[in-house]
Amino acid sequence: MSGLVSYLAGLAGEDSVIRHYRRDGWLPVAQRWRGEAGEIDLIFQRQERFAIVEVKKSRSFAAAMARVSPAQARRIEATMLEFLVSTPKGLNTDVTCDVAAVDAHGQVLVLFGALSYESTQL
Repeated sequence: MSGLVSYLAGLAGEDSVIRHYRRDGWLPVAQRWRGEAGEIDLIFQRQERFAIVEVKKSRSFAAAMARVSPAQARRIEATMLEFLVSTPKGLNTDVTCDVAAVDAHGQVLVLFGALSYESTQL
């Protein structure tokens, strides 16, 4: 896939995930939020809880999930900490860090809490 085609496919995948979360009552807060440590694909809020979402698009759910490397998970966690500091409750904010896989048909499978964040227990 060319760079442009991959980029557009990624945007389409994010749009599918946004629709999925909205159906469950989550409100979009940010898309491609950038901090010093990296980028968070999507951030949602429902009441006082936030969802930090990494979106992976591939031909199958398994292939998409396999694309989250340990190094990437560490960058996402560091970026999430940067975001949480900006919220009213800071690091005491109730948060889930999810991975949303999008398959070739645009179907979405979310693994809630797939990337652990021990600081939610503060």
